[in-house]
Amino acid sequence: MPETQDPHVTQPSSAKFVYDFTEGNKDLKDLLGGKGANLAEMTNLGLPVPPGFVITTEACKVYLDSGTEPAALRAEVSEHLDALEQKMGKKLGQADDPLLVSVRSGAKFSMPGMMDTVLNIGLSDASVSGLAAQAGDERFAWDSYRRLIQMFGKTVLGVDGELFEEALEEAKQAKGIRVDIELDAADLKSLVAHFKDIVAKETGRDFPQEPREQMDLAVRAVFDSWNTDRAKLYRRQERIPGDLGTAVNVCSMVFGNLGPDSGTGVAFTRDPASGHQGVYGDYLQNAQGEDVVAGIRNTVPLADLEQIDKASYDELMQIMETLETHYKDLCDIEFTIERGKLWMLQTRVGKRTAGAAFRIATQLVDQGLIDEAEALQRVNGAQLAQLMFPRFDLGAKSETIGRGIAASPGAAVGKAVFDSYTAVKWSRSGEKVILIRRETNPDDLNGMIAAEGILTSRGGKTSHAAVVARGMGKTCVCGAEELEVDTKSRKMTTQDGTVIEEGDVVSIDGSTGKVYAGEVPVVPSPVVEYFEGRMHAGAEDADELVKAVHRIMAYADRVRRLRVRANADNAEDAARARRFGAQGIGLCRTEHMFLGERREMVEHLILADNESDRDAALSQLLPLQKADFIELFESMDGLPVTVRLLDPPLHEFLPDITELSVRVALAEARKDANENDLRLLQAVHKLHEQNPMLGLRGVRLGLVIPGLFAMQVRAIAEAAAERKNAKGDPRAEIMIPLVGTVQELEIVREEAEQVIAEVEKAHGVSLRLTLGTMIELPRAALTAGQIAESADFFSFGTNDLTQTVWGFSRDDVEASFFTAYLEKGIFGVSPFETIDKDGVGSLVRNAVAAGRATRPDLKLGVCGEHGGDPESVHFFHEAGLDYVSCSPFRIPVARLEAGRAAAESKGSDSR
Repeated sequence: MPETQDPHVTQPSSAKFVYDFTEGNKDLKDLLGGKGANLAEMTNLGLPVPPGFVITTEACKVYLDSGTEPAALRAEVSEHLDALEQKMGKKLGQADDPLLVSVRSGAKFSMPGMMDTVLNIGLSDASVSGLAAQAGDERFAWDSYRRLIQMFGKTVLGVDGELFEEALEEAKQAKGIRVDIELDAADLKSLVAHFKDIVAKETGRDFPQEPREQMDLAVRAVFDSWNTDRAKLYRRQERIPGDLGTAVNVCSMVFGNLGPDSGTGVAFTRDPASGHQGVYGDYLQNAQGEDVVAGIRNTVPLADLEQIDKASYDELMQIMETLETHYKDLCDIEFTIERGKLWMLQTRVGKRTAGAAFRIATQLVDQGLIDEAEALQRVNGAQLAQLMFPRFDLGAKSETIGRGIAASPGAAVGKAVFDSYTAVKWSRSGEKVILIRRETNPDDLNGMIAAEGILTSRGGKTSHAAVVARGMGKTCVCGAEELEVDTKSRKMTTQDGTVIEEGDVVSIDGSTGKVYAGEVPVVPSPVVEYFEGRMHAGAEDADELVKAVHRIMAYADRVRRLRVRANADNAEDAARARRFGAQGIGLCRTEHMFLGERREMVEHLILADNESDRDAALSQLLPLQKADFIELFESMDGLPVTVRLLDPPLHEFLPDITELSVRVALAEARKDANENDLRLLQAVHKLHEQNPMLGLRGVRLGLVIPGLFAMQVRAIAEAAAERKNAKGDPRAEIMIPLVGTVQELEIVREEAEQVIAEVEKAHGVSLRLTLGTMIELPRAALTAGQIAESADFFSFGTNDLTQTVWGFSRDDVEASFFTAYLEKGIFGVSPFETIDKDGVGSLVRNAVAAGRATRPDLKLGVCGEHGGDPESVHFFHEAGLDYVSCSPFRIPVARLEAGRAAAESKGSDSR
């Protein structure tokens, strides 16, 4: 969070809050925001950028902290506005030849549509006629004025935007027309009067006529938009820090709504959906920028610009090549053509789909623009995980009901919903939903996050829906014009008259743009088939995406220091993990081996009240455990297998106390009570715990029930001995769970070493079995130096460690209050999903340092869920662990992130 500043403290005179575009560059994003820094960079490159200036993020931070702008800001803005007016040869809002400006947000990280922009600042009743005379187009002037009042009214004055939309629709209906551009000057003049009445009625004040007041209020509104609900929600979704603030860009207006020789567009230097090179983007004649991104009017493909205005098209293609070479990446570009003159309004490194990210990274390597290390940094584990999701089985029988633009790939199935509120409500009830809209706007963000996919009947690859969906990795189909979406009636109608009501299941394919009625079956991703070994990246017919993934993964594996193991409890999972690149098993949870039919055996063991019954139960379990371990050692031959001894909360292996009590009570009422049930109930009552997760489990269970851990150690040792005698290479590591003090570990270790020696003698082998512990209690982490004296390795159990550090019950808290904590910004992300570096992470670092101080060769790993989380993997690399362990499906993600962490660390060291 930003530090709170005293509003009465004068800012230092050296503080500079405003920069001309000529003063900045692309490396000043922290100060000028992404948009301002890149406008400055394009200005420096000599590209046609309308003159302007940037109010810095530092000014925003002062405003957000104190509630007022920095004392020096107004004078600085006036100085830069004077310079802009001199450069343009006109004054802001002057009556005869007005200078108009846009006031646009621009944070360090792209937040498409989440913050505010106001165009045509400076127009008023006094200057609209001057603009008409200057442009020689009365319709254009009144269209620009109605846009200003509409945007300013909604954004700055807080008027409900629907009121303006309804008035605009009424004006079109009155003339019997469908699109805005068919309204003439008289219609727009009347609409301006209507809009001004709306402002006066809703705000109690007239629309401001003084140009500088318009600009100052718009700047303040942009600052305020940093903390709107939708902006905060987007930042949480994208993990953007909340204390960065936004810059404000004040730019002289250029107009795309001056007639058919004018227009506005968005372009990409490569296809953001596939990564393929070509001409990609949207163009709209006689329009301003918001018309394109809002999806209100359907655009034409950028390639059509060549026929519409070849000179501007050729210049744009040259600029796009210049920018991609300069930025060495896919660039997202906004431009306007004003009566045949091309202007660049924005460029940024473009958001892309997961598949495009991998393809583009390898393409840029082949073009010599970046090296392999940089290519590895251009992709991430979250993108790789997306590529591993299933896709639709195109060979299955399915009913295609429409087709739109493939805006963001994936296979999404869910019930049709037509507003964000319903999407969120149904999603929270466990329903999978597809959000269907004519077009989305920033207010739909909640619903877009909740939905499996987004379908719109308007807009293209650069519309709000497409850009936001790609950023979130969410499946999206846009511009399905043949589908008529009626949000008020909550239905969608196809061309042949088929009606999709709210609640009907639909399927959308973000890779082809196809929309299907009902649920379409899915098949494995080709990337998963590659990892499974069913597709060879070197084959001639191999999928291009698979080849790109293979190249980047191969480099990640070469440079990473962290090894990657699997959490696997059976031979099938172990074999799959090995195919996915696992370098051993980091966690075999033996309690999972005792579910099903074996559960009763463990129950008998726990409830045994004499040595004879206990020995009988252990004798039953030993051969079963041994067989389990033989299979695991075969699957992972030559690789380490860490076996955690039994660690269940006790209640998992005992009869439910409520059900048992009811059964006994009913039997007693019938006077036919079973003596065994009565004894069982007494035993369960005796062992019943209020908080089983902090009760008799882990090492405590092994110490309280004689022979339990010895049986498991014997099963491990005998399985390893048999495997070794069969010329195998078993590498078992025995892990003692829930240790809080070295004395616990010493007792178990002494018993285990005795059992291992007996097995070695009986089988005539020498076994390399190591013994270590899980560090999952704060006390274990704080006394790690002592515990290391009796441990060959540590494996951090970060699930329990997070639970005990925070005092959270992970079985309960996520459903009870985590949503509120995330919404209030207490968490940026659940600490069970990404490691809490300050709290849990501090204990991990302490344990690493203390453990290695005692035993320099101490092996260190992690086996909690964090082992497969991309951000957490980077932390474990920095903390000095030797390996991470995760579920089989997450292994490729962990491998990639381990490589990225190593490359990033090396890059930091070289700098």
